[in-house]
Amino acid sequence: MLCITYKMIRKISTPAEATDRLSALFASGHKPLLSIYLTAGYPFLGATGPLLEALEAAGTDLVEVGMPYSDPLADGPAIQQSGAQALAAGMTLDLLFDQVAAVRPRLRMPLVWMGYVNAVLQYGPERFAERCVRSGFEAVILPDLPPEVYRRDFQPLFARHGLKPVFLVTPQTPEARVKLIDEHAEGFVYLVASSTLTGSNSGIGQAQEDYLARVAGMGLRNPLLAGFGIHDRDSFERACRHTRGAIVGSAFLRYIGQAADPVQAAGAFVRDLRKET
Repeated sequence: MLCITYKMIRKISTPAEATDRLSALFASGHKPLLSIYLTAGYPFLGATGPLLEALEAAGTDLVEVGMPYSDPLADGPAIQQSGAQALAAGMTLDLLFDQVAAVRPRLRMPLVWMGYVNAVLQYGPERFAERCVRSGFEAVILPDLPPEVYRRDFQPLFARHGLKPVFLVTPQTPEARVKLIDEHAEGFVYLVASSTLTGSNSGIGQAQEDYLARVAGMGLRNPLLAGFGIHDRDSFERACRHTRGAIVGSAFLRYIGQAADPVQAAGAFVRDLRKET
């Protein structure tokens, strides 16, 4: 297990530095942006740090680090399996923070923590927010946290620590609620491109493009990233026609999970997606 002192973690990030990384990314003219979702501790317990470094070196713009959870609501088989394997290997929230903190000084890209509210409540919201920032995370995605509950129970905490909340919008989300989500979100809004669980290979068809274009035309204040069903170069490029970028998760996890060298495979996966974009 990694041994990191409190002073070492404390030097890694401050709220102001965290805000600058994510804001600077979206303020740049670089497009399309590629975000990769990885499950902490998969495909082996010590993979988190090496994968983060390999992803940045290959051209990833943003990484969502997922905390494995025993009962994920929105995740398909690939993420569920990766989470179960990581938990069985000994992944914990403390270990996730330690692994990220150890490599954060060598990374320039923003990092987003992704997980579920129950894990935050069990850990302690104040302690969670503090460790997030000290480990180098800029934003948090909690798919089961409605914006109304965030505003009531979490907004002062996140604001105090400089953490940005990211919320999900689906094709069924009414326009008024999309605007409410945009009002409370910071960093970006996560557009669920498909009404399925993560891991679908359905790609981005005309219906999905129409939905992405509709939300893009609403003039929201936050930039948009699309996720769910994006698994190859074609679906990535189509998702990016109406957004600042796209998120790839299940396809990435399947790819590295089948590789003899997952870290090397991570770089190859990103380079293939980046061709001709």
